[in-house]
Amino acid sequence: MTAGAFALLGLLVVLLAGLPIAFALGLFGYFGIWSLRNMGSANTVAVNQIFDLAQTHTFTVLPLFILMGNLIARARISHDLYAASNAFLGHYRGGLAMATIAACGGFSAVSGSSMATASTMSRVAMPPMRRHGYSDALAAGSITAGGTLGILIPPSVILLIYGILTSTNIGHLFIAGIVPGVLAILGYMAAIAVVTRIDPKAGPAGPRVPWPERLRLLRAVWPIVALFMLVLGGIYLGVFTPTEAAGIGAAGALAFVVLRRRLTWASLLDILAESARTSAMMIALLFGATLFNNYLDMLGFARGLAEWLDAMQLTPMTALLAMMAVYLVLGLFLESLSMMLLTIPIFFPLVQVLGIDPVWFGILVVVAIEISLITPPVGLNVFILKIMVKNISLATIFRGIVPFFIADLVRLALLLAFPALVLFLPRLM
Repeated sequence: MTAGAFALLGLLVVLLAGLPIAFALGLFGYFGIWSLRNMGSANTVAVNQIFDLAQTHTFTVLPLFILMGNLIARARISHDLYAASNAFLGHYRGGLAMATIAACGGFSAVSGSSMATASTMSRVAMPPMRRHGYSDALAAGSITAGGTLGILIPPSVILLIYGILTSTNIGHLFIAGIVPGVLAILGYMAAIAVVTRIDPKAGPAGPRVPWPERLRLLRAVWPIVALFMLVLGGIYLGVFTPTEAAGIGAAGALAFVVLRRRLTWASLLDILAESARTSAMMIALLFGATLFNNYLDMLGFARGLAEWLDAMQLTPMTALLAMMAVYLVLGLFLESLSMMLLTIPIFFPLVQVLGIDPVWFGILVVVAIEISLITPPVGLNVFILKIMVKNISLATIFRGIVPFFIADLVRLALLLAFPALVLFLPRLM
């Protein structure tokens, strides 16, 4: 237990020093096994992990959903999503900011990435909000907070990685993310309503769009809604597995891009190359994480942790609250994927010992990680917006985030207090 704690502390120091997470985990795992056994054992474990990952059927979900997201991004659906959302919400006070949240939710449902959602929507939503006199703080807060939906609303890359690392049913994780994702959208919209009620000038109402125009704009996004419903509906009803759903989603996205005449041979090669690069990065991350897990197992970390828990007599809720507090603190220093890969090998044995539902825990982890994406000083979405929007200060962005941060804390508390919000849909599958 003590040796494991020192290993984790050393890994955290290396990560804070700037070494890429995949290399840090892999090197610590490899040399840790070498120190406990010998170089031959370390080589054997490393080679076996490579073959095990290559033969993991579940892992094929990841590159297919990455390909689906890249294809949809090429279709430039973000503009249509924003226009349709604005048509229904723009005439309310703070309506453009609410439309940004709704468009972020729609884009997240097909991209699975927080970074892609935040960078795309900053280009799409910031200019019209500025034109209509919105405060930079509210505009920036809605974009950065809306971008966090990318890692929760399925298909989520982070949820996929959690499912692979913990052998948790990916279909159940995806379905479990729906209600918390909807709660996030409603919570962010409520935050916007409160801000604009206190200061109406921060988000003035826009003109009302006639119903014929609303329906015309809605027709432009129905294929994406249909694709999302097909993928998740098929998983929920048991018509196909998550792997089959990923293949259907990628094929549907390809058909959608072709029908919109957004695809050339050159752009297709770019999409395939980008998907391959991202998938290779994910493989490296998972390899490093599993190698480090093996090292912790050899140290007897899980056994020592179980003995410590038995001595401390922690209740499941007390342990969960402590783990969520750790995530919120780590979010001040580490980015989201690093947090997950560093903590899951530590926390998941604890979850198993305490009998906590792994699906519930996975959603709680992702929600806590979402919060880290907008908290200073390392809030990744904040810096993405800062890069995309040159003439805005970090102080303005962080000031705009405060209402959304409060909404996130309320949502996390609700999910902790009422596990059924997460689990009732997966239990109906």
